[in-house]
Amino acid sequence: MTSVADQPEQALEPRPPCGTAVADDRAAPVPGTGAAPGAAPDPFDQDVLPAPRNAQIALLRSLLAPHRRRAWTASVLLLVQQAAVQAGPLLVAYAIDNAIPQVRQGQHGALIAVALGYLACGVASGVLQRAFIRVAARVSQDVLIDLRGRIFRHAQSLSLDFHERYTSGRLIARATSDVESIRELLTDGLEELVGVVLSAVYITALLMFLDWKLALATLVSYVPLYWAIRVFQKRSMVAYRKRSTAVAAVIVKFTETMNGIRPVKAFRREEPNDDAFGELNHRHERANGDAILEMARYVVGSRLIANVTIAGIVLWGAYRVAEGGMALGVLAAFVLYLRRLYDPIDRLGMFLNSYQSAAASLEKIAGLLAQAPAVPEPAEPRPLPEPAGGIPGREVAFEGVRFAYRTGGEVLPSFDLRMPAGQTVAVVGATGAGKSTLAKLLARFYDPTSGRVVLDGVELRDLATADLRRGVVMVTQEAFLFSGTVAENIAIGRPDATREEVEAAAKAIGAHDFIAALPDGYDTDVRKRGGRISAGQRQLVAFARALLADPAVLILDEATSSLDVPGERAVQHAMHTVLTGRTAVIIAHRLSTVEIADRVLVMEGGRIVEDGTPGELIAGDGRFAGLHQAWRDSLV
Repeated sequence: MTSVADQPEQALEPRPPCGTAVADDRAAPVPGTGAAPGAAPDPFDQDVLPAPRNAQIALLRSLLAPHRRRAWTASVLLLVQQAAVQAGPLLVAYAIDNAIPQVRQGQHGALIAVALGYLACGVASGVLQRAFIRVAARVSQDVLIDLRGRIFRHAQSLSLDFHERYTSGRLIARATSDVESIRELLTDGLEELVGVVLSAVYITALLMFLDWKLALATLVSYVPLYWAIRVFQKRSMVAYRKRSTAVAAVIVKFTETMNGIRPVKAFRREEPNDDAFGELNHRHERANGDAILEMARYVVGSRLIANVTIAGIVLWGAYRVAEGGMALGVLAAFVLYLRRLYDPIDRLGMFLNSYQSAAASLEKIAGLLAQAPAVPEPAEPRPLPEPAGGIPGREVAFEGVRFAYRTGGEVLPSFDLRMPAGQTVAVVGATGAGKSTLAKLLARFYDPTSGRVVLDGVELRDLATADLRRGVVMVTQEAFLFSGTVAENIAIGRPDATREEVEAAAKAIGAHDFIAALPDGYDTDVRKRGGRISAGQRQLVAFARALLADPAVLILDEATSSLDVPGERAVQHAMHTVLTGRTAVIIAHRLSTVEIADRVLVMEGGRIVEDGTPGELIAGDGRFAGLHQAWRDSLV
């Protein structure tokens, strides 16, 4: 019989043409919904993830808690600064009613004192405001650094299930545009809010001190102003939620298109993509327009209320001055205070503008941070026992495992499997048979719906994540490389490895020659996603990374699919050394890859329908023998 390894590569099953979507071992979702037929709507299809009640407030408190002292300092600075600002009209009133009449009598001391006092208030206000801005800016920047860090760390901690359902574009929107909205609120909006509130409190008290009758008349205007603010707050919250969602949709589309630029060009998708992006862009424009329109309505309404109130107060006050019931300086100070009270109304609208945008963003960030990993860290992790028999491999067992993806039907119905330590097992079968699901459960990217996966007698749920990742390593079809040097990408498997150990791993896997031929050898920057080297070379780097990690269990999920025949043979030769003593699971389509296994499992519908050595199965009359015969016939 001719050796499989000596023949050209051949798949165990027909491969779909390039660009054709293939099910990932799960039920196909309904287009546009992300859910299987008849399933409930997936909350991950919404831009706002579910979160506990008042999660936004709790998040804001936790962000500000470490800066409580500086926040109080900023508040005191602003309190004193507003006191200095609001002293001005009182000095004007004193000058009109007392200092100017004294000047007529040749006494200039009071007027000079008023002028110096006004100057001192102005200087004090500027100095205090500068100090406030410095303290507030430091607090806001520290809060934003903390928030971005939380988003990044939490996104990394979430399980694979989350990242397969929540797009990377949305995560980018949370960490960029949404954080930017909160920055605008912290750096500009809060100062406006506190300033307006303090001004209103100070001015209301001073108006009551100057003339309680006019002050009561002024307080009446607070009622329609309050309702104008409430209406604006409700309507603008809806508008800003829509705007934040529209921004995220634009980012998602842009990110998706740029990440898939090769198939975009290969299938001439530029024009349809441009039309789709244009629609999202117009939706963003409409959402922005709605927010601006709400702001315009609020400003017009609040100015109308303010102007009518001031006109009425001036008219009434003028009659009282004419009748001698009120001093002219008091009326002048009253009008100045009214202008200071109502002028910030526009600024209050701008704050509400920032507040609603930030509130919508904070709601989405709080929803993201409220998501718990579907694969949680054990409360009391158990250590793995020392390897038995002097070999690094571990015994693997699937005991009564059932599993179903959230977006589809059950993939593994009551699955049982035991793999002795050091055994290399190849898993074959048609697309959707459950092969990759088996690998993901073994790597604990998912937890079983029921049953358990056991490593040397310890359930994976009881293992600390760090111990599990050291013990079980997966090499996938997509050999992802990070920006950086070749050596850095190999050392991801073991960051403390020396350069000699990195090069030894590359030599063992057959990658040294091509790496040495690169412009800077192991120090060559592979650039974004490893685009500087070929797909086969990226796969070799991924193998070297796995070898350097020295795992007890190695999972190869179609990991040789990107290699040409010479490259695959080089890897297979190295794999005899790599897999010796280790437990290995090989998800394979190529017969040449299956040949190196000690055992072959044929899966169908989430069950093992054939189990034996490659020679035993080829000699039989089952499914694997049929696939092998079909492959041999194709060589004729």
